Amino acid sequence: MLALDHLVICTEDLETGAQEVSEKLGAPLKDGGRHAVFGTHSKLLSLGSDTYLKIIAKDPGSAAPRRARWFGLDDFAGPMRVANWVVRSNELSHLISLGAAGPGSPMASSRDGLRWTMVVPDDGRLELDGIAPTLIEWRGGTHPCQSLPDQNVRLTTLKLQHPDVTTSYLPDDPRVETQKGPHLISATFETTSGPVSL
Repeated sequence: MLALDHLVICTEDLETGAQEVSEKLGAPLKDGGRHAVFGTHSKLLSLGSDTYLKIIAKDPGSAAPRRARWFGLDDFAGPMRVANWVVRSNELSHLISLGAAGPGSPMASSRDGLRWTMVVPDDGRLELDGIAPTLIEWRGGTHPCQSLPDQNVRLTTLKLQHPDVTTSYLPDDPRVETQKGPHLISATFETTSGPVSL
């Protein structure tokens, strides 16, 4: 089974990007910790019981990683924006064996009691410029949403547009909309102040 797990917003500077997201959505973000192997750090926001938002940036306090950073951060520049989305599965090994996980290698990671395996492109570049989702499997029964406070922000639409967009291996989720056209990823949220798009 595939399910939308989280959205990934990339930014050049974490504090600046997180402040902008927080102001737009009317909710504070929680520290998401550091990822030493990729030289990144992040902040998180609950989007309900099983979906969340992650804003991520290069960590200037970390040593340069020995491999390409995930989510295309080595090449990222410009204003903060939705760069990718992550889909969870409890059959990740099977999807990998079918070639359905896209290019990359499964990497096991952990932090603060969370354990997961994610398929990460070896060169860090996102398939279809981020339109194709990254796949993750959470291990140990713990998910970030269990510790994130509910800020009454909900994802209502994730719009994915690309000349080569495909619906293969997408979750059956009414919030996810795909169409052919110039590259575009946008997300719309319902907040306590009304709808907001990023």
